[in-house]
Amino acid sequence: MNAKIEIQQQQVVAPDRPVIPFIEGDGIGKDITAPSQRVIDAAVDRAYGGRRQLLWYEVLAGEKAFRQTGEWLPETTLKAFREYLVGVKGPLQTPVGGGIRSLNVALRQSLDLFVCLRPVRWFKGVPSPIRYPSLVDMHIFRENTEDIYAGIEYMAGEADTRKFRDFLINEMGVDKIRFPESSSFGVKPVSRDGSERLIRAAIQYAVARRLPSVTLVHKGNIMKFTEGAFKNWGYALAEKEFPQQTFTWQQYEKVKEERGKPAADQALADAKKAGKVVIKDVITDAFLQESLLRPYDHSVIATLNLNGDYISDQLAAMVGGIGISPGANINYHSGYAIFEATHGTAPNIAGTGQANPSSLILSCVMLLEYIGWHEAAEKVYDGMEHTFSKRRVTADLFAQMEGATLLSTAEFADEIIRNMH
Repeated sequence: MNAKIEIQQQQVVAPDRPVIPFIEGDGIGKDITAPSQRVIDAAVDRAYGGRRQLLWYEVLAGEKAFRQTGEWLPETTLKAFREYLVGVKGPLQTPVGGGIRSLNVALRQSLDLFVCLRPVRWFKGVPSPIRYPSLVDMHIFRENTEDIYAGIEYMAGEADTRKFRDFLINEMGVDKIRFPESSSFGVKPVSRDGSERLIRAAIQYAVARRLPSVTLVHKGNIMKFTEGAFKNWGYALAEKEFPQQTFTWQQYEKVKEERGKPAADQALADAKKAGKVVIKDVITDAFLQESLLRPYDHSVIATLNLNGDYISDQLAAMVGGIGISPGANINYHSGYAIFEATHGTAPNIAGTGQANPSSLILSCVMLLEYIGWHEAAEKVYDGMEHTFSKRRVTADLFAQMEGATLLSTAEFADEIIRNMH
């Protein structure tokens, strides 16, 4: 195996037959992995007539790894992802007891996968709780290494917690802890470096795809030195590094202050006409409302970890649920990327053929796009559009759709392949 994807001058370069390490996953992972690979293989074959092929290479993590090696996340698995740059992962359960806090977090931190990318779009025919799901087309850039993912917590009653509490009160003069004796504590680090690389990636993504805006979502009205700083660093970066490609809301406010609102509106209109990406910000709770009422106002979302968790699940629900929501964890500097099913392991339906493989299939489509195989990606989109339109679906969607035909996991994958045009 020597067909490796490489990163050259910040560009991903893929051979015609790259090796793709994959983790099958726990629970329904074994149910959805093979059908998903079959769909992707068919799309690649139809797009390139046999000239290109993905060489799937299984590596171990989770229960399967523990049974075979005694380790939840073997070093050989991390080595494979480092060697081959790009990989795929099914859902993994969190080990019970001590040791690894979360296998997903461990993978992201080990490879410094600082972007959690979640594109959200609607497929015709998929049931949605909103009136116009076709207006939802967003790309979430969730910071993946700081904020609550740093995992800095102190449990009430423990010795280290008392030390931390006493330091805050006695050394730092903090007097706002209402119940100091029974309080637990959490620390959320938010750095300029971490914020800037996330926001830079989001702007570059918007510029490359000619998307209209990047929205910085934050809770800076309350957390002024973490989330507020994230917003301020984002605006400063856009104006410093992308002056020709962006127009920021701060620039709009400056023109408004100096020359009035009509001039500011004209400057914004001129920027949009010139194809510039508009950089704006919204408070998190307001964004959750706006995304429902005016989803067309937002395209690329750049946000911190906890906000991104809420946002990605709400947006997924707006277009049919997390079962058809793809995701990727990416380091745009090193090129490391792991494309994953975003849902859980669902052990209650494992082995029954009821699981929906769409999340993993679409995550693999993101992989195809990441390595530049856009023709194959379009084949999958085409097959899924026609399959959903014909209401031939797995159990999770069948229960929500009138006149639908129930398919097993494998049958659903075969139907997508048949519907590729």
